[in-house]
Amino acid sequence: MVDAAITPIDRGTITTDTNNIIEGGTLGTADDPNPETTMGDGPVYNVVIDHPEATILWDTGSHPEADSGHWPADLYAAFEHTGLRPLEDDLADAGYDVSDIDAVIQTHLHLDHAGGLSAFADTDVPIYVHERELKYAYYSAKTDAGDEAYVAGDFDYDLNWQVVHGDREQHFEDLEFVHLPGHTPGLLGVRLELDDAGTVILAGDQAYTRANYRDERPMGGQLLWSKRHWLESLRTVKDLERRHDATVICGHDGDDLETLRGL
Repeated sequence: MVDAAITPIDRGTITTDTNNIIEGGTLGTADDPNPETTMGDGPVYNVVIDHPEATILWDTGSHPEADSGHWPADLYAAFEHTGLRPLEDDLADAGYDVSDIDAVIQTHLHLDHAGGLSAFADTDVPIYVHERELKYAYYSAKTDAGDEAYVAGDFDYDLNWQVVHGDREQHFEDLEFVHLPGHTPGLLGVRLELDDAGTVILAGDQAYTRANYRDERPMGGQLLWSKRHWLESLRTVKDLERRHDATVICGHDGDDLETLRGL
């Protein structure tokens, strides 16, 4: 166990059709063949981990101009992001300066998670990312294939990439990176062993909301790179939860964010 503190940083709200969040969330029936679309809100947040070895930032949120042309045009019809501000401003409100951050963990490089990386361009701050994520992000952003949720303007900078290659790696005491492919090829979860709170698993977008995790309902196809890998990664997290009596935190769940604030 390590004496570390966790501070969530609120980065705004994303609104989308719940069918993106939960596969088959709204289904037509014989009696109601055209059900009304249900929209759902979810927080975007980052986390500062005050670890004895480093002050670590978990994810960097959306680009501050994500609501005004930074994202691909097609995505504005599917996702609305409100409450956008520069990473520097949201860190300041939580009592931190960008210069306080010694390392960044990028769970993945989607546009609502990597949009603040420009704050670390041309610095020696290590940016931890999985090898498969980095490759797929560039493949997607630089070709017509892959996933349009990767925007080169979020991560194509002179950054001090620290590439994670394995399924499990530890670079800080009692903080383990866990490869959880499914949502993307290189999603990284984080398992923390904390003195006060016990084991905490930041699952990120392995589970967008608690329903994805608790009820084992996958996200809609638009949010899954591979359903088979997602199910395997779900088993990995549930096994860690069982063996360590862990608190699991999902990527965009409002209740889980409140749980994180209470740790």
